[in-house]
Amino acid sequence: MIERLGAAIRNGDYAPGDYLPSEKVLAEQFRLSNKSVRKALDALVEEGLIVKLDRVGSRVTDTAAQAATAEITIGFSASIERDFAFSALLDDFRTLHPAVRVKAIPVQSSSNYTGSVREYADNGLIDAFTLNNLDFQLFCETGFVHRLAAFPPDPSLYRTAQEAFVFEGAVYARPVVFSPIVLAYNRAHFREAGVPEPDGGWTWDDAIRHAAALTKPGERHGLYFYLLSDNRWPAFLLQSGMRFAAVGDEPLRLAGSRMMDTIRLCKRIISDPDVFPNYLSENSDDVTELFAQGKVSMIMTNYMTINEFKSTGLDYDISPLPYLFEPRSLVNVIGVAAAAGAKHPEAARLLADYFASPRAQRMIRERTLSLPAHKETAESPAVPDDPMNRPRRYYLFREIMASYRLHRELGLTSPALAGLRQLLKKYWSGLIGEPELCEQVDELLRQER
Repeated sequence: MIERLGAAIRNGDYAPGDYLPSEKVLAEQFRLSNKSVRKALDALVEEGLIVKLDRVGSRVTDTAAQAATAEITIGFSASIERDFAFSALLDDFRTLHPAVRVKAIPVQSSSNYTGSVREYADNGLIDAFTLNNLDFQLFCETGFVHRLAAFPPDPSLYRTAQEAFVFEGAVYARPVVFSPIVLAYNRAHFREAGVPEPDGGWTWDDAIRHAAALTKPGERHGLYFYLLSDNRWPAFLLQSGMRFAAVGDEPLRLAGSRMMDTIRLCKRIISDPDVFPNYLSENSDDVTELFAQGKVSMIMTNYMTINEFKSTGLDYDISPLPYLFEPRSLVNVIGVAAAAGAKHPEAARLLADYFASPRAQRMIRERTLSLPAHKETAESPAVPDDPMNRPRRYYLFREIMASYRLHRELGLTSPALAGLRQLLKKYWSGLIGEPELCEQVDELLRQER
């Protein structure tokens, strides 16, 4: 009662001079005794929000509107509602901290989310914002990281998730959810085709061979993924076990390297019509939709994306990503950062801390299939009669943590990663051959030095 009435007064639902409902009405509304209602009203008096007038009622004070200690704005990217149960978390935060008014605004960006975040922050439009590990890498490279608030390390969070937002020994964002890239597969298709379900020992050769057996021309294909996603194609390159960064005085030479073998593998997969559909996808959402429709049997995905299946009857499961040289999986981490120059920096930090708190993390665990960054919460047993279509191997993430790698372990800056992607697009589409690719990548790496 104290929290809800206090929030209503601070938010202007009750203006200065207005009277609250009578004690009898409040007792019925909140299912409290008259004695408890009077205690609650006394607490609002102590906060300076109301005055109690004998035989008249409880009147909102003239200074009540000034009782809100902070008004902050959080910017968020398009998928966060699905990944976090974002709206529910914000409502819960407002209940816990009624003196902090939080406004959420989507950061509009067709392709440059980090640039838009910087612009919003520079103009005082946001005090906190969501970001992923790739965004954070760019902030570190451009110096924007020093305009973020630092947080003390939290040992209750997964180390990999927290390290994604560490720069020069300081933590600059609270991780909220994380996920390795995994293989999702349609169990019904596997049973129908007599193909064994995938496991951690699958190589890409195994995946390709079984994908061919799963393919039914004109009906479905065995394997699909949106290769151009920055959360997909680097996963192949990481499995080489190599880095592009210079070793000693010389950078990596692509020709004849295991890195080139992984790039060649990608082209082999997407060029095989017996395995991979020639579908003009625009993004990973197309892949998810085709999988849900039964048009493809296996996809590269992550725990955030499988939230699209949580309310369906799809018979699916997940498995570790097949490997080429080393069983490595690209990991994606999403967190919340607070601007050091926020109008109310303590309130912005409080909001970021809330998203990583056990309370918020439990809500994420209960409402989504995403992996909470809080270790104890992520590994908690599933609730009986779980209403969501959770994969049977949900806890797979625990067993493959040694395989997790961030994008930065390729040893490339964000501009170089974008440049490499452009070159690989030309190679994978047949516009340049392997010798030309190797030459241009070598030149890109020389410019990086």
